Amino acid sequence: MTRTPSRTGLILRHEFLHTIKKKGFIILTLAIPVLLLVGIGIFKLASGVVAPPPAVTRIGYIDHIGGFGPLYQPAGIELIRIESEAAATGALTRGELDEYFVIPADYVATGTVARYTLEKELVPPPSVASAIEGFLDSNLLVSEVPAELIGRVLTPVHISTTTLTEEGTVAEDQGGFTNFIIPALFGALLAIALNVSANYVLQSLGVEKENRLMEILLSTVSPRQLLTGKLLGRGAAGLLQVLFWAISIPLLLRLASATIGGALTSIQASPGLLVLGVAYFVLGYLLFAVVSLAIAAICSTVREAQGIAPLFTLMAIAPFWFISLLMFFPNSPIWVVFSFVPFSAPVLVMLRLGITGVPAWQLAVSMAVLVASVLGGLWIAAKLLRIYLLMYGKRPRIREIVRVLRAG
Repeated sequence: MTRTPSRTGLILRHEFLHTIKKKGFIILTLAIPVLLLVGIGIFKLASGVVAPPPAVTRIGYIDHIGGFGPLYQPAGIELIRIESEAAATGALTRGELDEYFVIPADYVATGTVARYTLEKELVPPPSVASAIEGFLDSNLLVSEVPAELIGRVLTPVHISTTTLTEEGTVAEDQGGFTNFIIPALFGALLAIALNVSANYVLQSLGVEKENRLMEILLSTVSPRQLLTGKLLGRGAAGLLQVLFWAISIPLLLRLASATIGGALTSIQASPGLLVLGVAYFVLGYLLFAVVSLAIAAICSTVREAQGIAPLFTLMAIAPFWFISLLMFFPNSPIWVVFSFVPFSAPVLVMLRLGITGVPAWQLAVSMAVLVASVLGGLWIAAKLLRIYLLMYGKRPRIREIVRVLRAG
């Protein structure tokens, strides 16, 4: 005996197939990996064609104190003693020097040197400023500090950090900028997918209501069945999109690492991170989709609904506005609180996972709030659709919506 598919299942299947066949969906799915691949190709081509030979910056100096010499000379910098400002200016204009600086007789008291260059700059290049500062410091310290210590003091320290577990073993998830790339990239793609997928839901329901096709559909299915089918069908399409990105982008990052000399070889994407990414995508999508369904239910036209929806979907990308503060203070109470706010939680938690460890209880509370918000939002959207199905040309006020929901 053949089992007849449920009405919700039929709607789910229709919405899934209708979504993945859309040109916009296909283009967006392929665009991210293709753009990354094109960027790798352009970088490789440009580095092979126009790679400049290693350059040495020639910096002249005029010493009015006496006794200053190039004790400290970093790679790529050549410090040349010049007898006078006039000789240095002539060498600069002839191209024999890239720039020069003058050490005045009162430098020890004032701490000021005059620098001259042909280039218009906002600030001196960091390498040049570091070379000049190291040159001056090494000459001031040479009489008090052994020469071999001066180079070590002036050379930048490279700190290698390893994260340990509470048992003292090396942790699976390590920190560092390279390990932030995958969560940050996943968070950005998540924000895009949430907005696009939710917009598909809004358009689908809005068009059917605007064309009064909704009245025919609700004569055979309940509002809850209709909304659940649309929600799950569009969500399955969005999940397929994210899985495609999750598989293709790490492969492309490995290719990019090989192209730029292995700079990205330390990138890690643990299975736990990928599982959490998929879970937050599903919950985040369902939340933004039910909000879109509720907006479409009370609006008479698609254009009107699209004017309201961005007020909610913009909250998905809000964590990127404060990324600098988030990177330095990932465990600040404000970020912990917003990790529990359903609209900002999916992207914010992914970013925090790339920067620091997020306690299990925060992840549990965040997901629980998202699940409760989805269930509550679906109930509200179904009720609003049933009540305002036959309303055309007029949008109810907020007080009226609240009164109707309380009465229900």
